[in-house]
Formats: sequence, C-alpha cells, structure tokens
Amino acid sequence: MSPIAAGELETLRDWLRFAVSRFGEAKLAFGHGSSEAYDEAAYLLLHALHLPLDQLDPFLDARLTQSERQVLAQLFTRRIDERIPAAYLTHEAWLGDFRFYVDERVIVPRSCIAELLPGGLEDNVGPADAVETALDMCTGSGCLAIVLAHAYANADIDAVDISPEALAVAQRNVSDYGLADRINLICSDLFANLPEKSYDLIICNPPYVTARAMDALPPEYRHEPRLALAGGEDGLDAVRTLLKEAPRFLNPRGTLVVEIGHNRAAAELAFPRLPMLWLSTTASDDGVFLVKREELVAGR
Repeated sequence: MSPIAAGELETLRDWLRFAVSRFGEAKLAFGHGSSEAYDEAAYLLLHALHLPLDQLDPFLDARLTQSERQVLAQLFTRRIDERIPAAYLTHEAWLGDFRFYVDERVIVPRSCIAELLPGGLEDNVGPADAVETALDMCTGSGCLAIVLAHAYANADIDAVDISPEALAVAQRNVSDYGLADRINLICSDLFANLPEKSYDLIICNPPYVTARAMDALPPEYRHEPRLALAGGEDGLDAVRTLLKEAPRFLNPRGTLVVEIGHNRAAAELAFPRLPMLWLSTTASDDGVFLVKREELVAGR
C-alpha cells in the first residue's frame, strides 16, 4: 500500500472502502473468523483503532490521525502482501462469546463443536451437571477445553495436544480465564501418554484435511501449523486412532464427539458398522458426529 494512497484516506469510511476493494483485488481467502472481505476489513479497523468491535457506524466519518493511518497501512499491507490471517495479526480469535489469544503456534479457533456445548449434546450426554470428567483431544489453543469448562461447571477437564508450542498458548488462555485449577494440560500424541482414566465425554477436533486438500490450501491456511491440519490421505488418520482407543478412556455410558469437516462419506465408508449420529450446526449437518462407548465396542 503506497504512502500516497494512505495519505488520501481520511476517514474510517475511506479506509473501509479501500480495504474491501484491495482485499477483493488480491483475492484473499477468508475463514479465520470472517467469511468475507467487508467483515474482516471492519474487524481489523476497529481492533487497530481500539474501538468497540460491535460499533462501526458511529465512527465511519471520523477522521484519522497520521499515526493511525500509518498503523492501518502497515496492518493492511501485511494482510494483503503476506496473506497472514487476521487473527494472527491481532493475536485475537473468537469462538462464540469467548475470546482467545492466538499466534502461529496454533490453528485459529473455528470448531463447530463449541456451539453444541452443552445443549446440543444433552439428549445423548445428559444434563450438564451430570458430566464430571471431560477430555478435549487435540486442544490446540485450549479454546474447546475452556468452552467445556463453562458448559459443564462440575467437570474436571483434561486437554491434550501433541505440540508443546500449542500447549504454551493453551496455558495462556487457561490462565486468562482463571481455569488452571479445572483444566489439566497434557502433552501426548492422542492417547499415547494419557494416564488410565475414564471420561463422561470426549470431544475432538482432530487434523482432518485430506492430502489433496492440503495441496490446494490458500496461502492463509499455510500460516497455520501443518501438524494441526493434515489428516493423511483421506483425512482420517487421527480419527482411526480415536475410534480404536476411545473405549478404554470412556465411562460405560460415555460419549465421543468428533469434528470431521467434509469427510462424512469417507468416514462412513471406513467404518460401515459404526452408527454415527451426525449433529447439525450452523456450518453443516454432517461435519460433527457422536457415538456412544457401547457402539464403539460393538462396531469393532
């Protein structure tokens, strides 16, 4: 973004229009908190100017100072030229009403499971106060573990990830929410290093991007840890281990919930005897499945 262009942009409205135009021209990819150019441009403007994120209109005609213009010019230049997701530029991501610190050690939170906790699972898991132990597998930033802790106030939560770097981010978020006494962070390759323990509920948003899809990812997604995205040839590498090992770690009436992206057909082909219950979310009707422990055992 040239200095001349920055100097010609006087109001927040000017910057918003310009950013939307440039985002479209650069063919940026979205999906890390925003789904379109307008929403992302508005978010970046409000965040950078320390304005309320839900109040754009009152400030649209406000004139910006020279220092504010410089900040915005640098911010939008990085978003456009380096294709860095907005969440990594602001070190902030939202999952529902929950705000999290993020950086490039973790994927940007966007799991559909969050909106299912607890109401979307009650028919199968039971009332929220009955869940005493829960596991968030592949926790990343710790976002789902934190949502779990709020949804199930009586539950002790274990949160597992293979990446020590990701767990350092999770620790920061857990501390920010004052949940260090309820969320136990564990470094493990899935169940490999877990102590013998049984859970009422296990949730997992594993790496599930297929090999072909990994090759076609837009540049924005390549800023995220490959380890947290790549799910093998059919996207089911981690899912196979989950389904095999989960019965050992579930209570007799325990429940496993897994996010699987667009891999429903592959999952049903790979596990034809397993009665997966597909849960509806705002993103899709077949991106998350639920299975009970007894079904996992019977489906082997």
